[in-house]
Amino acid sequence: MKSIRLLSTNISDTTIKEVSILLNTKAQQKVAICNANTLVRSHREKTIRDVINSFDIATPDGFPVAKSVSKLANKNIARVDGYKVFLKTIEEGLKHNTSHYFYGSNEKVVRLMINNLKKSYPDINIAGYKCPPNLSVEELVAEFKNTNLNVYPQITWVCLGFPKQELFIHALTKEFASSTNFVGIGAVFEWVAGTKIKAPEWMANMGLEWVLRLIQEPKRLFKRYFIDNLLFIFYFFKQITSKK
Repeated sequence: MKSIRLLSTNISDTTIKEVSILLNTKAQQKVAICNANTLVRSHREKTIRDVINSFDIATPDGFPVAKSVSKLANKNIARVDGYKVFLKTIEEGLKHNTSHYFYGSNEKVVRLMINNLKKSYPDINIAGYKCPPNLSVEELVAEFKNTNLNVYPQITWVCLGFPKQELFIHALTKEFASSTNFVGIGAVFEWVAGTKIKAPEWMANMGLEWVLRLIQEPKRLFKRYFIDNLLFIFYFFKQITSKK
């Protein structure tokens, strides 16, 4: 898959439909959903950068990332956000009886999410779920390897937050032999569960999704939106001016 170098990360030139088809028809795929915060952290921290760039797919999640890669590629590249990838992949998977496993978040959120998914997709194939305690990446890998799964799912959706979920997927797939596809999915479990409000599409298309998220989680997201987003603009400006 063709990619565009944005700051220090290789962002895939792809679409929601293409990612959903790949996840349902291929094996051992690792997918990172990359927003501006992901790219800034990746640019500043080599460990994170190396992990993200080792993934098979790194999607342009969010208005700033999609607009930036569009400018670099000199063509329109749409947002490939985690919420839509999740739902489209489940919808596409109904034709293949794709099995899904959910890893992360907490019991309340995951149970609500599964109930909502079953209402929208009665034929969804759910292999199971696990809400692990707050452990280190190494401890989570050891725990997951000991999970008693009779049949390993085709897709495991990981909700541990960035960058923990990406570090976990990277470490696990180095040690754990499986055909499973892994996707780091961030806040999507809570949006599908309804425990947090997902911004409407018109807000996301105007680059205003962050406003609603900040209102809901001001302490956790303040630094991301008021520091990392400014750093993203600064680093991107340096990138395009250095090319000129």
